[in-house]
Amino acid sequence: MTALPVMAQQQDGRSRLTVGGYGEVALTRNFYSDNVYRYAAASAHAGESHGRFDIPHAVIYLGYDFGKGWSMQTEIELEHLGTGSAVEREFEEAGEWEAEVEQGGEVELEQFWIQKSFFPQLNVRMGHLVVPVGGLNHAHEPLNFFTVYRPEGEYTILPSTWHDTGISIWGRTAHWRYEVQFLAGLDAMMFGRDNFIHSGAKSAFEFKVANNYGGAFRIDNYSVPGLQIGLSGFVGNTVNNTFPRENLSEQFNVKGTLLVGALDFAYKGHGVIVRGNADYGHLWDAATVSKLKARRSGGDSPYKSAPVASAAVAAGLEAGYDLFRFFPRIREQQLYLFGRYEYYDSYLPGPGDATGFDFTRKHRMAVGLNWFPIPPIAVKCEYSHRFLKADFNPEPSLSVGVAYMAYFNRK
Repeated sequence: MTALPVMAQQQDGRSRLTVGGYGEVALTRNFYSDNVYRYAAASAHAGESHGRFDIPHAVIYLGYDFGKGWSMQTEIELEHLGTGSAVEREFEEAGEWEAEVEQGGEVELEQFWIQKSFFPQLNVRMGHLVVPVGGLNHAHEPLNFFTVYRPEGEYTILPSTWHDTGISIWGRTAHWRYEVQFLAGLDAMMFGRDNFIHSGAKSAFEFKVANNYGGAFRIDNYSVPGLQIGLSGFVGNTVNNTFPRENLSEQFNVKGTLLVGALDFAYKGHGVIVRGNADYGHLWDAATVSKLKARRSGGDSPYKSAPVASAAVAAGLEAGYDLFRFFPRIREQQLYLFGRYEYYDSYLPGPGDATGFDFTRKHRMAVGLNWFPIPPIAVKCEYSHRFLKADFNPEPSLSVGVAYMAYFNRK
């Protein structure tokens, strides 16, 4: 039998190989209907409920330090048990059943990059990168938010986890961190009414179409102990980023320029954790983009026919307090009582946009507990209530979950 190779180590004894990951299990009872017509015929679906058990994410990190400033990292993720296709009932397609390709493969590669570090203030990465626009994409692991599922507002209107192929330059000083990225552009044909640009970074093909390009940036400040404040954004044209390419920009004088801006913060200290975010996205030429989307959808096309609005917004705030601070003998464990409020709207119409989709505007409140029996593991329970306009039924739910986040061989 061939012996396994000895794991390479650095001079300080640390392994050159880094293995880690995170995962989450979620069990939910939603006390509202899952019928596609629950907004169009709200009174007919009052008092209904349904349940969902899920494994939203299971992730393995693999990293390696080659030495002399060269390193690599991969993030391999299975979402919802890792199937690459699913049968769904489309709200945006009048309730039709559709077999959709969610990703180009059964297992999603969220990160794969090679990095050269010149010094802490200057590092260059090339490959498949996480795009750190918004608080959720910056810190998407399950121990970085209190709720059982990812914060709903940012998850709805932005890609999450947003990842794309390109080049990143980043650096860190004592109180600042910056990052700028050059990326493949988003695809306007994947935008929609219920999720704004959420699906725009996906590709149903074996490659990512890059007829257009985009730029992302993020700046974080850590001057105040325990406090991180981040400003991030994205800009790029989104029309013509399709396969096969059509000269839609030239034919219809439309570029579909997208601008996203986000502000987020996180504070931890004195038994308190507070996090917040505010995000706004604006899509120029949205009315024309919606018409082009309707042209390209149908049949076996992966593109969506639903209209997209000129803008979308999300804002959220959550706070938790460690109740075990009252019991000093329990040193390793923590029990956070938390509350979260968020507002979001995936369809803010501008001139020429279709109207009448008031159900996209939602307020959501959640309260619950996070118990950390040991630092890498959290057991979560949560009651949430989604408030819509008075014409629609309220949407309360009860969820429990367990999550972990850890490096398995880091000394």
